[in-house]
Amino acid sequence: MGRTSRKRSTLANRAIAASAALLLGGGGLVAANFYASAHEGWGGDENGPRTQSAGQSVSTIDCPEVVNSIKEIPDDQRLAVDRELATLDSQITTYYQRFADNKERVQSDRTFAQNQILSPLKNERQVVIQRIVSLIDRSAERPQGLEATAPCTLRGDDNDQNNDGDQNNNDQNDGQDDGQNNDGGQDQGQDQGQDGGDQNNDGGDGNNDNGDNGGNEDNGGQAGNGPVAGDFVEIESIEPNVDDPQQQGDASDGTFTTDCGVNENGLFNSDNLIAAPGVSNGAHHMHDYVGNQANDAFASDDDLANGDTTCNNQGDKSTYYWPVLRVQNGQNEFDADQDGGGNDQNVGEIQTPSEVTMTFVGNPQSKVTAMPKFLRIITGDAKSFTNGDANANASWSCTGFEDRQLKDKYPICPEGSQVVRSFKFQSCWDGQNIDSANHRTHVDFAEEDGSCPNGFQAIPQLVQRIVYDVPPPVFEGDNASVFAVDSFPEQLHKPITDHGDFINVFDEDLMNEMVDCINEGRSCQ
Repeated sequence: MGRTSRKRSTLANRAIAASAALLLGGGGLVAANFYASAHEGWGGDENGPRTQSAGQSVSTIDCPEVVNSIKEIPDDQRLAVDRELATLDSQITTYYQRFADNKERVQSDRTFAQNQILSPLKNERQVVIQRIVSLIDRSAERPQGLEATAPCTLRGDDNDQNNDGDQNNNDQNDGQDDGQNNDGGQDQGQDQGQDGGDQNNDGGDGNNDNGDNGGNEDNGGQAGNGPVAGDFVEIESIEPNVDDPQQQGDASDGTFTTDCGVNENGLFNSDNLIAAPGVSNGAHHMHDYVGNQANDAFASDDDLANGDTTCNNQGDKSTYYWPVLRVQNGQNEFDADQDGGGNDQNVGEIQTPSEVTMTFVGNPQSKVTAMPKFLRIITGDAKSFTNGDANANASWSCTGFEDRQLKDKYPICPEGSQVVRSFKFQSCWDGQNIDSANHRTHVDFAEEDGSCPNGFQAIPQLVQRIVYDVPPPVFEGDNASVFAVDSFPEQLHKPITDHGDFINVFDEDLMNEMVDCINEGRSCQ
């Protein structure tokens, strides 16, 4: 799959100007009654819908993440539970499509929305949640309170959610966020970048409040569910915001680089082996794969161990995958009528990266220890737009400006600069498990000074950098096109939903070589 050729708008800031046009009423739904905001949806409680202020419209379905309320999944029930969790995602996708097909009526008739979307969705979720409870109860302590996660709400698409609403979420989850947001200084920089983006793009965010009322139909990208103009900001308007931690006396400051290509093989699927094993289209968006070539939803550890790899060093059969980046330019892709693609409202031309760099680095305070084989790590959150940013961990920037990182905006890069996505994976391991119930708690982010939480040990940290030569966004006229990461349909292609997945399939000798290299301060590949 070749890259789209580079196209440049004569005015890169047309995307920002488009926001102003939206604010002034450029093509969109006008509802008589607006009853949802980005900060609180309506529906889903016994007291009935909460009436919101006028001027905002609902644009997505917001459902609690059930897995976050599950403390333990017994090994003998893990596959069955993961399949039920994937069923919950499929339900949301189905009802989001119903919502999108009837959006105008949903906006103006809350009874219709309650009866045709929220109530039946709740009922279907309750059935699946009850099955999950029963499965866990067979081999472990019966989970309590899962039924409370069945109701969903409708909420507005407002970028301020990621600033005000998510800030509240951060306040409630300081412990978790502090570990993440200070991982090598990356997310501390991201948070500053987010704030910087809002300070320098107030018009964009403000316009997005109203622009999204109609933007998802007429100006929200050709998928019909985003992105919108307010999701972009010029990188040159952001102040530098990256601050790496200081190296301590016992730091492990070496690096180990693995070269596995840029997915020139064109290996794509919409499975998710980590979160939805045994489920086709478990991700509801398409992934790029490099490294292991046996990766699909049905791959066992043995399949991965025996699979081919695109990595130059054949001792690295690890799997690395992430959502594809597309340019929504009216060009159909091979998956235009397939699950993960057009059937899940991911449209446009898939972009092959111009560069993919994967480097394992050490810890600024201590030596690192070997990762166990088949360790699974998910970094970022594919549902950050509705879940909040507690687990968000993607950075967006431009070549030549990588001291400026964005978390909840796509960058508009100047002429000659390319778009950069980067991830710093969790670098602390609990010393026991290769996975966990929510696929997160067996690994963690380092503290601000680089130390691991109590009971965790430092492991090599995967730092992934993906570069694209894509045109700047244009939201108007015959040449309209925007780039966006694939997402679950209800996540509206927001940049904050970007994420990466890694399964360690290094052979033992190469893993030990990596650890020695990093601990001894050498640069190896």
